[in-house]
Amino acid sequence: MTPGYIARVVRERIRGEARNRCGYCLTPQTLAYDTLEIDHIIPEATGGGNEPNNLWLACRSCNRHKGTQIDSRDPLTNQLVRLFDPRRENWRDHFTWSEDGCIVIGQTACGRTTVMALQINNAFAVETRRFWVEAGWHPPKG
Repeated sequence: MTPGYIARVVRERIRGEARNRCGYCLTPQTLAYDTLEIDHIIPEATGGGNEPNNLWLACRSCNRHKGTQIDSRDPLTNQLVRLFDPRRENWRDHFTWSEDGCIVIGQTACGRTTVMALQINNAFAVETRRFWVEAGWHPPKG
C-alpha cells in the first residue's frame, strides 16, 4: 500500500468513533461545508502512521491549521504545550463554549494552545456558529 493510504473500513470506523464530527471544534458532518477529513494525531511528516489509534476526524479548517504541529506555545504562559488529542482526551476537560455558544474557550494550557494553533475561533467559524446558534443547531450536546 502507498504511504497515506487508509482503508475504507478504517475510515468508516474512525467516523463512527468520532461520532461524525471534528475532534477539535466539534463541527458535525451535517453542518460542515466539506467532507470531514481523517486527521493524523501525530502527522505522517513527523513519524505518525496510519494505525487507527493515530487517526481521528477533523474539519478541513482545523486539519489545515494543525498541519504538522503536535505542540505550540500556550498564549498565556508562552510554554511549549502539546496539542489536544481527541482520541485519548475528553473535549470537555480542555474546552467549553462561550455563553453565546459561538466561541470555543480553552480551559487548560492544552485547550488554549489548541484553540490558538488551530485558529478554532477564526472570524468565519465564529460567524458561522452564530447562524447555527440562531437556528438551534449549536452548540453541540454531549
